[in-house]
Amino acid sequence: MITIMLVDDHPVVREGLRGMLEAEADLTVVGEAGSGHEAIALDRVKQPDVVLMDLRMPGLDGVGAIRGILKETPKRRIVVLTTYETDADILRAVEAGAAGYLLKDASRAELAGAIRAAARGETVLAPSVAGKLVNRVRNPEPASPLSAREVEVLRLVAKGLTNAEIGRSLHIGEATVKTHLLRVFGKLGVSDRTAAVTTALDRQLLG
Repeated sequence: MITIMLVDDHPVVREGLRGMLEAEADLTVVGEAGSGHEAIALDRVKQPDVVLMDLRMPGLDGVGAIRGILKETPKRRIVVLTTYETDADILRAVEAGAAGYLLKDASRAELAGAIRAAARGETVLAPSVAGKLVNRVRNPEPASPLSAREVEVLRLVAKGLTNAEIGRSLHIGEATVKTHLLRVFGKLGVSDRTAAVTTALDRQLLG
């Protein structure tokens, strides 16, 4: 018997999944969680073979929950079950350690088969998701460690503006400017504004 924990913030979705899965003789649902934090806590108690994890949830999202569960139980098999299949969602989930990525339009047979495969230690991907991953590997995007907003802030730093002036220019608070700069420093491995600008220019990150 394969034990399963369901993680989704919509009770009606969990109820539907439980009904589908428990119609299979070898599958049983041992727990349900409605949030990422709840999933981590319940996983400790239930120790399921496979976790079915939604991605978009209030508070701690699915990726955060995946990281939290795997930090405590590295061998746990977690399969994402979501309606979202953007490249960013897929990559975040896979990089966090998900053993699979399925879409909510999967049939009962597909879902049950994927759970059995995950329990055996296999990786399970919806065909469209597999295609996106293959395409991403073949055609990697040039990586920029900085977000668009961080680039905006750093460009204004390069022009000699103070934090207060940058805040007024971008219609954000001075504290927010400082937060963006601290993130930039961390991503670029520097400790001051001048080094951040110099490093960003050397790496052609400011366009």
